Amino acid sequence: MDISFLIVTKNRPDELRYTLSRLQNLVTIDKHEVLVFIDGCEATQALVTEFGWVKWTVWNHSISASPARAILYQKAVGTIFIGLDDDAHPISADFIPKVQQHFETNPQLGILAFQEVKGIYPTDDLALLQAKNKTSFYTNDFVGCGFAIAKKVYAITNGFPTWIDIYGEEPCVAFEVLDTGYSIFFAHDIVVNHRIDIEKRKLQGKNYFRFERQLRNSFKLYLVYYPNPLPVIARLLFHNFKRYACTDFVFFKLYWRAVGHMIFTLFDTLKYRSPIQKKTLKSIQKLKNMPY
Repeated sequence: MDISFLIVTKNRPDELRYTLSRLQNLVTIDKHEVLVFIDGCEATQALVTEFGWVKWTVWNHSISASPARAILYQKAVGTIFIGLDDDAHPISADFIPKVQQHFETNPQLGILAFQEVKGIYPTDDLALLQAKNKTSFYTNDFVGCGFAIAKKVYAITNGFPTWIDIYGEEPCVAFEVLDTGYSIFFAHDIVVNHRIDIEKRKLQGKNYFRFERQLRNSFKLYLVYYPNPLPVIARLLFHNFKRYACTDFVFFKLYWRAVGHMIFTLFDTLKYRSPIQKKTLKSIQKLKNMPY
């Protein structure tokens, strides 16, 4: 099996149906596989019979995105894993051949990061016109809605962390991949359309849920991987208190709830502590950041 497409989904059956319909026209069943993890969503289970060619994993209760990925990726057999969100699909020409070519020509490539085009468009051609980044480069992270990772590289890491729920799992994998000596490369010409309603998100305003999850998971990331985590954790807490907690009462409450979670889970998080090499951290800080 050449390629494994992997998707974790929750409460978005219509978006998933569209993504699977697009993949159905892209894959060759004897060369590629599509695996989907239903994270505790009964409404989505109706798609199991509709897309019989998909390899389904159904969980009756939600365990969140990163633990679900950890389970799903153990089931994949392709030499290259392609991760997609349930509301994202490939839109660039020769998508699969381009992904394969990168891994074939670069033995040290661990993760291939795709360009993300956000928004809902009537055609893929119109979506492609929104691709702003015209250069490719080595980077220190990747976007979970669209990326590829070599199976052999994923196998020598701890994979997606079970100690993070959602928002922050990608940097964990990125840190471990880079610490093994493999690289992450952003390919500007390999594009996925992340079908999020940008205007609707703007109207929704502040994302309180994301704020709390990112704050407490950033704490865990630094505690697990940084050789000397205390200074960067202090900066994290100060920055978020000044920028968010001091400006909004809901952010203020969520900030202290996140701090409480950090304290309550401190010793459990320390069980996973596995600092990366100092030279890896210096390399990460020098690499160009992913365009978001």
